[in-house]
Amino acid sequence: MKAQQTSRAAAGPVNASGLWLHDDTHRSWLRSQSETLLSFFDASMQGAPGFALLDHDGTPLQTDVQELHTTTRMIHSYALGVLRCHAGAEQIVDHGMAYLTGHHKDRLHGGYVWSLDGDGIADGTKLAYGHVFVLLAASSAKLAGHPDADALIDDISQVLVQHYWEDDAGLFSDEWNRDWTPFSSYRGMNANMHGVEALLAAYEATGRELYLTRAERILDFFTGQMAPQAAWRLPEHYHQDWSVDRGYAGNHMFRPAGTTPGHSFELGRLLLQHWDLAGRPATDAPYRGRKLIGQALEDAWLPDGGFAYTLNFDGSVADASRFWWPVTEAINAVATLLLLEENPADEAWYRKLWGFADQTFIDHEHGGWFPAIDADGAPTSSIFAGKPDIYHALQACLFPLSGRVSRMAQGWRSHS
Repeated sequence: MKAQQTSRAAAGPVNASGLWLHDDTHRSWLRSQSETLLSFFDASMQGAPGFALLDHDGTPLQTDVQELHTTTRMIHSYALGVLRCHAGAEQIVDHGMAYLTGHHKDRLHGGYVWSLDGDGIADGTKLAYGHVFVLLAASSAKLAGHPDADALIDDISQVLVQHYWEDDAGLFSDEWNRDWTPFSSYRGMNANMHGVEALLAAYEATGRELYLTRAERILDFFTGQMAPQAAWRLPEHYHQDWSVDRGYAGNHMFRPAGTTPGHSFELGRLLLQHWDLAGRPATDAPYRGRKLIGQALEDAWLPDGGFAYTLNFDGSVADASRFWWPVTEAINAVATLLLLEENPADEAWYRKLWGFADQTFIDHEHGGWFPAIDADGAPTSSIFAGKPDIYHALQACLFPLSGRVSRMAQGWRSHS
Protein backbone atom coordinates (compact mmCIF):
# COMPACT_ATOMS: atom_id res chain seq x y z
CA MET A 1 0.00 0.00 0.00
CA LYS A 2 2.80 2.39 0.80
CA ALA A 3 4.37 1.91 -2.63
CA GLN A 4 1.04 2.59 -4.36
CA GLN A 5 0.58 5.80 -2.40
CA THR A 6 4.07 6.93 -3.31
CA SER A 7 3.40 6.13 -6.96
CA ARG A 8 0.40 8.49 -6.98
CA ALA A 9 2.57 11.16 -5.38
CA ALA A 10 5.18 10.60 -8.08
CA ALA A 11 2.63 11.31 -10.78
CA GLY A 12 1.49 14.70 -9.65
CA PRO A 13 -0.93 16.83 -11.67
CA VAL A 14 -0.65 16.92 -15.44
CA ASN A 15 1.16 20.09 -16.48
CA ALA A 16 0.62 22.12 -19.64
CA SER A 17 2.91 19.95 -21.79
CA GLY A 18 1.65 16.71 -20.28
CA LEU A 19 5.17 15.57 -19.47
CA TRP A 20 6.21 14.33 -16.06
CA LEU A 21 9.70 15.63 -16.85
CA HIS A 22 8.31 19.16 -16.52
CA ASP A 23 5.93 18.48 -13.65
CA ASP A 24 6.87 20.09 -10.31
CA THR A 25 5.45 17.25 -8.21
CA HIS A 26 7.30 14.56 -10.16
CA ARG A 27 10.53 16.55 -10.12
CA SER A 28 10.24 17.05 -6.37
CA TRP A 29 9.72 13.30 -6.00
CA LEU A 30 12.85 12.60 -8.06
CA ARG A 31 14.88 14.95 -5.88
CA SER A 32 13.57 13.24 -2.76
CA GLN A 33 14.37 9.79 -4.16
CA SER A 34 17.91 10.80 -5.08
CA GLU A 35 18.54 12.14 -1.59
CA THR A 36 17.12 8.95 -0.05
CA LEU A 37 19.49 6.86 -2.17
CA LEU A 38 22.52 8.93 -1.21
CA SER A 39 21.55 8.80 2.46
CA PHE A 40 21.09 5.02 2.37
CA PHE A 41 24.48 4.38 0.75
CA ASP A 42 26.23 6.76 3.16
CA ALA A 43 26.47 3.63 5.33
CA SER A 44 28.99 2.19 2.83
CA MET A 45 31.60 4.31 4.62
CA GLN A 46 31.49 1.78 7.46
CA GLY A 47 33.84 -0.37 5.41
CA ALA A 48 37.54 -0.03 6.13
CA PRO A 49 39.57 0.83 4.20
CA GLY A 50 37.22 0.58 1.19
CA PHE A 51 33.43 0.64 0.94
CA ALA A 52 31.08 -1.80 2.65
CA LEU A 53 28.56 -3.70 0.59
CA LEU A 54 25.10 -3.28 2.12
CA ASP A 55 22.34 -5.74 2.91
CA HIS A 56 18.71 -4.85 2.17
CA ASP A 57 18.33 -3.00 5.47
CA GLY A 58 21.60 -1.08 5.08
CA THR A 59 23.65 -3.36 7.33
CA PRO A 60 27.18 -3.97 5.99
CA LEU A 61 27.58 -7.46 4.57
CA GLN A 62 30.20 -9.71 6.13
CA THR A 63 32.72 -9.58 3.30
CA ASP A 64 35.94 -7.69 2.81
CA VAL A 65 36.13 -8.24 -0.95
CA GLN A 66 36.17 -4.94 -2.83
CA GLU A 67 35.79 -4.95 -6.61
CA LEU A 68 37.01 -2.17 -8.86
CA HIS A 69 33.60 -1.35 -10.31
CA THR A 70 32.19 -0.93 -6.78
CA THR A 71 34.90 1.55 -5.77
CA THR A 72 34.66 3.57 -8.97
CA ARG A 73 30.87 3.67 -9.10
CA MET A 74 30.78 4.96 -5.53
CA ILE A 75 33.20 7.74 -6.47
CA HIS A 76 31.15 8.62 -9.54
CA SER A 77 27.82 8.52 -7.68
CA TYR A 78 28.98 10.68 -4.80
CA ALA A 79 30.65 13.11 -7.19
CA LEU A 80 27.13 13.55 -8.54
CA GLY A 81 26.11 13.92 -4.90
CA VAL A 82 28.62 16.75 -4.51
CA LEU A 83 27.06 18.48 -7.50
CA ARG A 84 23.66 17.98 -5.87
CA CYS A 85 24.96 19.36 -2.52
CA HIS A 86 24.43 16.14 -0.57
CA ALA A 87 25.90 16.55 2.91
CA GLY A 88 29.07 14.47 3.33
CA ALA A 89 29.45 13.59 -0.35
CA GLU A 90 32.88 15.25 -0.55
CA GLN A 91 34.23 12.98 2.20
CA ILE A 92 32.97 9.87 0.41
CA VAL A 93 34.62 10.96 -2.84
CA ASP A 94 37.86 11.62 -0.93
CA HIS A 95 37.64 8.18 0.68
CA GLY A 96 37.04 6.47 -2.65
CA MET A 97 39.79 8.33 -4.49
CA ALA A 98 42.29 7.43 -1.77
CA TYR A 99 41.27 3.76 -1.84
CA LEU A 100 41.36 3.60 -5.63
CA THR A 101 44.87 5.03 -5.94
CA GLY A 102 46.22 3.52 -2.73
CA HIS A 103 44.88 -0.04 -3.10
CA HIS A 104 43.46 -0.85 -6.55
CA LYS A 105 46.34 0.84 -8.36
CA ASP A 106 49.02 -1.72 -9.20
CA ARG A 107 52.36 -0.16 -8.21
CA LEU A 108 54.29 -3.07 -9.72
CA HIS A 109 52.73 -3.47 -13.17
CA GLY A 110 50.56 -0.39 -13.61
CA GLY A 111 46.84 -0.28 -14.15
CA TYR A 112 44.21 -1.25 -11.59
CA VAL A 113 43.51 -4.70 -10.15
CA TRP A 114 39.99 -6.09 -10.19
CA SER A 115 39.46 -6.99 -6.54
CA LEU A 116 40.97 -6.74 -3.08
CA ASP A 117 40.35 -8.37 0.27
CA GLY A 118 41.73 -8.01 3.77
CA ASP A 119 44.96 -9.70 2.74
CA GLY A 120 45.64 -7.62 -0.35
CA ILE A 121 44.94 -8.49 -3.98
CA ALA A 122 42.19 -11.08 -4.38
CA ASP A 123 42.02 -10.98 -8.18
CA GLY A 124 44.74 -9.18 -10.13
CA THR A 125 43.06 -9.52 -13.53
CA LYS A 126 43.13 -6.30 -15.55
CA LEU A 127 39.67 -5.86 -17.07
CA ALA A 128 38.75 -3.10 -19.50
CA TYR A 129 35.35 -3.01 -17.80
CA GLY A 130 36.95 -1.94 -14.54
CA HIS A 131 39.44 0.44 -16.14
CA VAL A 132 36.84 2.46 -18.05
CA PHE A 133 35.01 2.94 -14.75
CA VAL A 134 38.23 4.43 -13.36
CA LEU A 135 38.03 7.03 -16.14
CA LEU A 136 34.36 7.67 -15.34
CA ALA A 137 35.15 8.12 -11.65
CA ALA A 138 38.05 10.45 -12.37
CA SER A 139 35.99 12.55 -14.79
CA SER A 140 33.06 12.91 -12.41
CA ALA A 141 35.46 13.74 -9.59
CA LYS A 142 36.91 16.52 -11.74
CA LEU A 143 33.44 17.96 -12.35
CA ALA A 144 32.98 17.86 -8.58
CA GLY A 145 36.25 19.76 -8.08
CA HIS A 146 38.40 17.01 -6.57
CA PRO A 147 42.10 18.04 -6.52
CA ASP A 148 43.40 14.60 -7.54
CA ALA A 149 41.11 14.13 -10.51
CA ASP A 150 43.39 15.52 -13.22
CA ALA A 151 46.26 13.21 -12.31
CA LEU A 152 43.92 10.22 -12.27
CA ILE A 153 42.45 11.15 -15.66
CA ASP A 154 45.93 11.35 -17.15
CA ASP A 155 47.03 8.05 -15.61
CA ILE A 156 44.01 5.99 -16.61
CA SER A 157 43.92 7.52 -20.09
CA GLN A 158 47.48 6.38 -20.66
CA VAL A 159 46.70 2.87 -19.41
CA LEU A 160 43.63 2.58 -21.65
CA VAL A 161 45.58 3.66 -24.74
CA GLN A 162 48.64 1.54 -24.00
CA HIS A 163 46.87 -1.70 -23.13
CA TYR A 164 43.29 -1.69 -24.38
CA TRP A 165 42.67 0.64 -27.30
CA GLU A 166 42.84 -1.15 -30.68
CA ASP A 167 43.15 1.70 -33.11
CA ASP A 168 42.59 -0.38 -36.26
CA ALA A 169 39.23 -1.52 -34.93
CA GLY A 170 38.44 1.66 -33.01
CA LEU A 171 37.45 -0.44 -29.97
CA PHE A 172 38.71 -1.52 -26.56
CA SER A 173 40.06 -5.04 -26.06
CA ASP A 174 38.93 -6.73 -22.89
CA GLU A 175 41.21 -8.49 -20.42
CA TRP A 176 44.79 -9.18 -19.38
CA ASN A 177 46.61 -10.95 -16.60
CA ARG A 178 47.98 -8.75 -13.84
CA ASP A 179 51.39 -8.48 -15.57
CA TRP A 180 49.75 -7.62 -18.93
CA THR A 181 50.35 -11.02 -20.46
CA PRO A 182 47.39 -12.29 -22.52
CA PHE A 183 44.45 -13.62 -20.50
CA SER A 184 42.06 -14.47 -23.34
CA SER A 185 41.12 -13.44 -26.86
CA TYR A 186 37.61 -12.41 -25.77
CA ARG A 187 36.20 -9.12 -27.02
CA GLY A 188 33.00 -7.65 -25.64
CA MET A 189 30.36 -4.97 -26.07
CA ASN A 190 29.83 -4.28 -22.36
CA ALA A 191 33.29 -2.86 -21.67
CA ASN A 192 33.06 -0.76 -24.82
CA MET A 193 29.61 0.54 -23.93
CA HIS A 194 30.84 1.70 -20.54
CA GLY A 195 33.94 2.93 -22.35
CA VAL A 196 31.69 5.29 -24.31
CA GLU A 197 30.10 6.43 -21.05
CA ALA A 198 33.53 7.17 -19.59
CA LEU A 199 34.90 8.83 -22.73
CA LEU A 200 31.91 11.18 -22.91
CA ALA A 201 32.31 12.05 -19.23
CA ALA A 202 36.01 12.69 -19.81
CA TYR A 203 35.20 14.95 -22.74
CA GLU A 204 32.70 16.91 -20.66
CA ALA A 205 35.25 17.24 -17.87
CA THR A 206 38.30 18.15 -19.96
CA GLY A 207 37.15 19.30 -23.39
CA ARG A 208 39.70 17.00 -25.08
CA GLU A 209 38.35 16.11 -28.53
CA LEU A 210 40.12 12.75 -28.61
CA TYR A 211 37.70 11.36 -26.05
CA LEU A 212 34.73 12.37 -28.21
CA THR A 213 36.34 10.91 -31.34
CA ARG A 214 37.06 7.56 -29.73
CA ALA A 215 33.53 7.35 -28.36
CA GLU A 216 32.21 7.99 -31.86
CA ARG A 217 34.27 5.13 -33.31
CA ILE A 218 32.90 2.69 -30.73
CA LEU A 219 29.35 3.88 -31.34
CA ASP A 220 29.75 3.60 -35.11
CA PHE A 221 30.75 -0.05 -34.80
CA PHE A 222 27.96 -1.14 -32.47
CA THR A 223 25.09 1.11 -33.58
CA GLY A 224 26.10 1.78 -37.18
CA GLN A 225 27.30 -1.71 -38.16
CA MET A 226 26.33 -4.44 -35.71
CA ALA A 227 22.86 -3.38 -34.55
CA PRO A 228 21.32 -2.94 -38.04
CA GLN A 229 22.68 -6.35 -39.06
CA ALA A 230 21.11 -7.96 -35.98
CA ALA A 231 17.59 -6.46 -36.22
CA TRP A 232 18.60 -3.87 -33.59
CA ARG A 233 19.40 -6.51 -30.96
CA LEU A 234 23.00 -5.89 -29.98
CA PRO A 235 25.38 -8.86 -30.04
CA GLU A 236 27.33 -8.87 -26.78
CA HIS A 237 30.25 -11.22 -27.39
CA TYR A 238 32.98 -11.27 -30.04
CA HIS A 239 36.06 -13.14 -31.19
CA GLN A 240 39.45 -11.45 -31.33
CA ASP A 241 38.80 -10.27 -34.93
CA TRP A 242 35.51 -8.67 -33.77
CA SER A 243 33.30 -11.22 -35.47
CA VAL A 244 30.24 -12.13 -33.40
CA ASP A 245 30.57 -15.12 -31.06
CA ARG A 246 26.95 -16.31 -30.92
CA GLY A 247 27.76 -19.37 -28.84
CA TYR A 248 29.49 -17.55 -25.99
CA ALA A 249 28.12 -18.15 -22.50
CA GLY A 250 30.29 -16.60 -19.81
CA ASN A 251 29.83 -14.99 -16.40
CA HIS A 252 26.09 -14.67 -15.78
CA MET A 253 26.44 -11.30 -14.09
CA PHE A 254 28.71 -9.50 -16.54
CA ARG A 255 28.66 -11.69 -19.68
CA PRO A 256 25.37 -13.59 -20.05
CA ALA A 257 24.65 -15.51 -23.23
CA GLY A 258 22.48 -14.00 -25.98
CA THR A 259 21.62 -10.31 -26.03
CA THR A 260 20.96 -7.99 -23.09
CA PRO A 261 18.17 -5.46 -23.73
CA GLY A 262 19.25 -3.30 -20.80
CA HIS A 263 22.44 -2.58 -22.71
CA SER A 264 20.43 -1.39 -25.71
CA PHE A 265 18.83 1.22 -23.46
CA GLU A 266 22.25 2.33 -22.23
CA LEU A 267 23.96 2.44 -25.60
CA GLY A 268 21.00 4.12 -27.27
CA ARG A 269 21.04 6.90 -24.69
CA LEU A 270 24.83 7.25 -24.93
CA LEU A 271 24.56 7.56 -28.70
CA LEU A 272 22.18 10.50 -28.24
CA GLN A 273 24.45 12.05 -25.61
CA HIS A 274 27.38 11.87 -28.04
CA TRP A 275 25.28 13.34 -30.85
CA ASP A 276 24.28 16.23 -28.59
CA LEU A 277 27.89 16.86 -27.48
CA ALA A 278 29.02 16.81 -31.11
CA GLY A 279 26.66 19.70 -31.91
CA ARG A 280 23.72 17.65 -33.21
CA PRO A 281 25.17 17.06 -36.69
CA ALA A 282 22.95 15.98 -39.60
CA THR A 283 23.37 12.23 -39.08
CA ASP A 284 21.04 9.32 -38.43
CA ALA A 285 22.09 9.07 -34.77
CA PRO A 286 18.59 9.97 -33.48
CA TYR A 287 17.10 7.25 -35.69
CA ARG A 288 19.62 4.66 -34.49
CA GLY A 289 19.09 5.63 -30.86
CA ARG A 290 15.32 5.31 -31.15
CA LYS A 291 15.59 1.97 -32.97
CA LEU A 292 17.81 0.48 -30.27
CA ILE A 293 15.66 1.73 -27.42
CA GLY A 294 12.37 0.91 -29.12
CA GLN A 295 13.36 -2.63 -30.08
CA ALA A 296 14.43 -3.42 -26.51
CA LEU A 297 11.17 -2.02 -25.11
CA GLU A 298 9.17 -4.10 -27.56
CA ASP A 299 11.10 -7.34 -27.08
CA ALA A 300 11.89 -7.41 -23.39
CA TRP A 301 8.90 -6.00 -21.45
CA LEU A 302 7.25 -8.96 -19.73
CA PRO A 303 3.50 -9.53 -19.31
CA ASP A 304 3.68 -8.88 -15.56
CA GLY A 305 6.02 -5.92 -15.95
CA GLY A 306 9.78 -5.53 -15.84
CA PHE A 307 12.32 -6.52 -18.46
CA ALA A 308 13.71 -9.93 -19.28
CA TYR A 309 17.40 -10.05 -18.41
CA THR A 310 18.49 -11.65 -21.69
CA LEU A 311 17.01 -12.45 -25.09
CA ASN A 312 17.81 -14.90 -27.84
CA PHE A 313 18.98 -13.44 -31.12
CA ASP A 314 15.44 -13.63 -32.54
CA GLY A 315 14.12 -11.46 -29.70
CA SER A 316 12.49 -14.28 -27.73
CA VAL A 317 13.08 -14.39 -23.98
CA ALA A 318 16.12 -16.38 -22.86
CA ASP A 319 16.27 -15.44 -19.18
CA ALA A 320 13.15 -13.86 -17.67
CA SER A 321 14.88 -12.79 -14.45
CA ARG A 322 13.76 -9.27 -13.51
CA PHE A 323 16.55 -7.04 -12.24
CA TRP A 324 16.40 -3.39 -11.25
CA TRP A 325 19.04 -1.97 -13.53
CA PRO A 326 17.34 -2.48 -16.95
CA VAL A 327 14.36 -0.50 -15.62
CA THR A 328 16.61 2.37 -14.52
CA GLU A 329 18.36 2.42 -17.89
CA ALA A 330 15.06 2.37 -19.76
CA ILE A 331 13.93 5.36 -17.68
CA ASN A 332 17.05 7.29 -18.70
CA ALA A 333 16.68 6.28 -22.35
CA VAL A 334 13.00 7.20 -22.62
CA ALA A 335 13.57 10.47 -20.76
CA THR A 336 16.23 11.33 -23.33
CA LEU A 337 13.84 10.59 -26.19
CA LEU A 338 11.26 12.87 -24.55
CA LEU A 339 13.79 15.70 -24.36
CA LEU A 340 14.20 15.45 -28.13
CA GLU A 341 10.52 15.00 -29.00
CA GLU A 342 7.39 15.18 -26.85
CA ASN A 343 6.00 11.85 -28.03
CA PRO A 344 2.88 10.54 -26.21
CA ALA A 345 4.03 6.92 -26.57
CA ASP A 346 7.34 7.75 -24.90
CA GLU A 347 5.52 9.58 -22.12
CA ALA A 348 3.36 6.53 -21.54
CA TRP A 349 6.50 4.39 -21.23
CA TYR A 350 8.12 6.87 -18.86
CA ARG A 351 5.11 6.79 -16.54
CA LYS A 352 4.81 2.99 -16.77
CA LEU A 353 8.48 2.49 -15.94
CA TRP A 354 8.44 4.75 -12.90
CA GLY A 355 5.15 3.29 -11.70
CA PHE A 356 6.52 -0.24 -11.91
CA ALA A 357 9.81 0.68 -10.25
CA ASP A 358 7.99 2.48 -7.46
CA GLN A 359 5.71 -0.47 -6.72
CA THR A 360 8.31 -3.25 -6.93
CA PHE A 361 11.98 -2.25 -6.83
CA ILE A 362 12.12 0.84 -4.59
CA ASP A 363 12.44 -0.02 -0.91
CA HIS A 364 10.27 2.60 0.76
CA GLU A 365 11.07 1.31 4.23
CA HIS A 366 14.88 1.32 4.23
CA GLY A 367 15.91 3.16 1.05
CA GLY A 368 17.67 1.92 -2.05
CA TRP A 369 16.33 -0.44 -4.70
CA PHE A 370 15.90 -4.20 -4.39
CA PRO A 371 18.10 -5.79 -7.07
CA ALA A 372 15.65 -8.50 -8.17
CA ILE A 373 12.02 -9.51 -7.91
CA ASP A 374 10.41 -12.95 -8.22
CA ALA A 375 7.44 -14.07 -10.30
CA ASP A 376 5.06 -12.46 -7.79
CA GLY A 377 6.89 -9.14 -7.84
CA ALA A 378 8.42 -9.62 -4.38
CA PRO A 379 12.13 -8.99 -3.59
CA THR A 380 14.20 -12.13 -4.03
CA SER A 381 17.75 -13.40 -3.75
CA SER A 382 19.62 -13.51 -7.03
CA ILE A 383 23.09 -13.27 -8.51
CA PHE A 384 23.44 -9.99 -6.58
CA ALA A 385 24.10 -9.88 -2.84
CA GLY A 386 22.26 -7.24 -0.81
CA LYS A 387 21.74 -3.93 -2.60
CA PRO A 388 24.71 -3.99 -4.96
CA ASP A 389 25.19 -0.32 -5.79
CA ILE A 390 23.74 3.16 -5.97
CA TYR A 391 24.91 3.91 -9.50
CA HIS A 392 21.98 2.81 -11.72
CA ALA A 393 19.16 4.00 -9.49
CA LEU A 394 20.74 7.37 -8.69
CA GLN A 395 21.21 8.17 -12.35
CA ALA A 396 17.59 7.25 -13.06
CA CYS A 397 16.57 9.93 -10.55
CA LEU A 398 19.11 12.57 -11.55
CA PHE A 399 19.32 12.34 -15.34
CA PRO A 400 15.64 13.26 -15.91
CA LEU A 401 16.06 16.19 -13.50
CA SER A 402 18.74 17.78 -15.65
CA GLY A 403 16.51 18.59 -18.59
CA ARG A 404 19.55 17.95 -20.81
CA VAL A 405 20.77 15.21 -23.14
CA SER A 406 24.40 15.93 -22.22
CA ARG A 407 26.31 18.10 -19.71
CA MET A 408 23.69 17.24 -17.12
CA ALA A 409 25.40 19.03 -14.25
CA GLN A 410 24.62 22.31 -16.00
CA GLY A 411 20.95 21.36 -16.01
CA TRP A 412 20.92 20.64 -12.29
CA ARG A 413 22.32 24.07 -11.53
CA SER A 414 19.76 25.86 -13.69
CA HIS A 415 16.61 23.76 -13.21
CA SER A 416 16.68 22.21 -9.76
